[in-house]
Order: sequence, then C-alpha cells, then structure tokens
Amino acid sequence: MGSLKGKRVLVVEDEPLIAIVLADILEDAGCVVVGPAYDTDQALARISSDAIDAAVLDVNLGSGLTSAPVADVLAARSIPFIFATGYGENALRAQDRKRFRVDKPYDADKIRETLKKCW
Repeated sequence: MGSLKGKRVLVVEDEPLIAIVLADILEDAGCVVVGPAYDTDQALARISSDAIDAAVLDVNLGSGLTSAPVADVLAARSIPFIFATGYGENALRAQDRKRFRVDKPYDADKIRETLKKCW
C-alpha cells in the first residue's frame, strides 16, 4: 500500500459538514484536498481543471442524483476512487460493487486504509 502524503484527492460530497470532516481526515493523512465538489457538475469541472490522484465519491448526491457519472469519467481516465455510502453495497450499480467502498459514518482509519489500496 502506498503513502497518501501529497496525493491530490477530490472530495465529492453533497453535505457541507460531512465534506469538511472528510477533508480534515484526508489532510491529516497528508493529502491535498481538491474541492469539495457538492454535485456532479462541480466534480466533473474539477476533474477537467485540476490534477487529481484519486477521489472519494459520496454515492448519493441528493435529489435522486448519484456520483455514477463522476465514477465513469474517473474510471475512463484511470484515476482511482473509492465510494462512500451510508446504504451499503446495494447503493452501488452492479458494475461498481467490486470497487473500493467505505461505509458512513466515516471512520478515519478505514478511509486511509481503503484509499491507500488504490495504489
């Protein structure tokens, strides 16, 4: 497993307070946080404009929207990512169920361990 120091990690999370907690966890692990992006459009814009080494994607972005389009772009660009959800594996599309996932509420150790597996 690799080090997280200096890794640029995109945070996609629709809840501002949760995004702050996640950003703090990542920064404490030595990451450079990109974002947070609160919706799909913001996330896709960040992917286009910023250097990103990995991403943490909240699955449900509110109003019936998901981060699936973001996951598709990241996968197409070979940028590793992990899903975050409070709904377990069933919240993921069938094709995403073998991807890395952390369950909410966030556990700092679990996030760090899972993100390190991306490299």
